[in-house]
Amino acid sequence: MDIQKTILRKAGEAIGRFKMIRDGDRVAVGFSGGKDSFTLLEMLLLLRDRAPVDFTVCAFTIEQGKFLKPVAPFGEYLRERGVDWTYKVDGASLQLLSEQPGHGCDLCSRFRRRAVYEVARELGANVIAFGHTADDFCEAFLRNALFTGKLSALPPVTHSRKGEFRLIRPLMYVTEDLTRAYAGATAAPVIPCGCSLKTGTVRKSLRGIFEELERDYPHLKQTLLTAMGNLETSRLLDLRYLDLDQTGEPAAEAFPILHDEATVDV
Repeated sequence: MDIQKTILRKAGEAIGRFKMIRDGDRVAVGFSGGKDSFTLLEMLLLLRDRAPVDFTVCAFTIEQGKFLKPVAPFGEYLRERGVDWTYKVDGASLQLLSEQPGHGCDLCSRFRRRAVYEVARELGANVIAFGHTADDFCEAFLRNALFTGKLSALPPVTHSRKGEFRLIRPLMYVTEDLTRAYAGATAAPVIPCGCSLKTGTVRKSLRGIFEELERDYPHLKQTLLTAMGNLETSRLLDLRYLDLDQTGEPAAEAFPILHDEATVDV
């Protein structure tokens, strides 16, 4: 199997289906140094040169004090690829790490989001691309269903609150076994983040569940992705979509919340 060709096809399918990238876009890639962001950047560079859509690509890295190795190799690698790269040390995140070393993922992500928007403005980008994979979509789907009482996952395309940026996830159909194989077959300067070693989280538990199930059901994640785009609302419990009295109109009241939403460390 040609791994690059497979990933490129899947990324192209996601971009085309959800209209992620359009003529004139400047796409800023969140380059964390992991296998997924490396794969995302490489695919977008290939598509930039081959796709009928005219767009440009740049990259940025946000330093939040959690890289396990120096990030200098990022700059060397990206300069060789001719990529405009910005490295931003986020002082607020470093202060948070110092004052609240046990802070959760949600708080860290809020700090990162603010820094990401600042860098995107500096780069003149209107699109921000993240390296979330099919694994992330499936884990988010189960995490939300099991721990927050909502049927939701990650959006393939969304916009910043003020509508300034389009946020896209082109690797939504690409599983991490592919990004791992692709990064391993190249000279990618993959640098892990300390968060990847964190144990005792919901995400770690869900990944263990997937690993066990996929021994017998290897296409499980693809099936879950298909399910996310194939809702049968009449077979769910949300009264907003149920015509209980056959009046042609859904019930007026939403389904009551039966318990408080749980706060979990992902």
